[in-house]
Amino acid sequence: MKVLILIPARYASTRFPGKPLATIGGKPMVVHVIEKALQISEHSYVATDDDRILHAVNDAGYSAVMTREAHRSGTDRCYEAYSKVVAESGLEFDVVVNVQGDEPFITPEQIVDLVNCFEDPDVQIATLAKRFEDAEAIFDPNKVKVVCGVTGRALYFSRNPIPYCRGVEQAEWLATTPYFKHVGMYAYRPEVLKQITELPQGVLERAESLEQLRWLENGYTIAVRETSHESIGIDTPADLAEAERMLLS
Repeated sequence: MKVLILIPARYASTRFPGKPLATIGGKPMVVHVIEKALQISEHSYVATDDDRILHAVNDAGYSAVMTREAHRSGTDRCYEAYSKVVAESGLEFDVVVNVQGDEPFITPEQIVDLVNCFEDPDVQIATLAKRFEDAEAIFDPNKVKVVCGVTGRALYFSRNPIPYCRGVEQAEWLATTPYFKHVGMYAYRPEVLKQITELPQGVLERAESLEQLRWLENGYTIAVRETSHESIGIDTPADLAEAERMLLS
């Protein structure tokens, strides 16, 4: 399969402006990410709305695509970048992977797991999930939970702990049933990527502020592959300091 990996990276951020250019080990965060992506596909690009990010990526010897500033989500930015790459290169791709630019600790194995989902011709969208190990973490609304059916397709994503364990003390929920944390990497078939960017925002998405619920609400299926790797996103300067500590430890 021919794989295109796109890394959406915005400069503006309410909690951490300029986040993609924050350095970890002397290297911009977004450069760490594209270096991981290039281990899987030579067709890897940062998709950005800011010249500073574009120049930082180019200066490191890698490729970036300029996109519009006004996008609803990283998925929409990926579709614009995909369209530009295809138009300029003349290449066609079987799978488009969306890797967040603030995830410097992703592993190439996680990208491979996503891509392998598309060996099943019925898969439209794929993502990853990791089993929770901390009982308190399942109640953190910033950690998105996912439940799946027996075929490995997502049934629902929520900021609340799902499933609800009736008749069990909350402290015992994790010991009673497995809980899975959504790891926010996606892969799509190109035609599906185009379709989902044209969908209007739905009731479920507005309620939970999770764009993947728009896709489920409109009948798309999302294959979920379990990963054992912990992926740590950088959302604040405090997260950056912890990432620096992890890198040096």
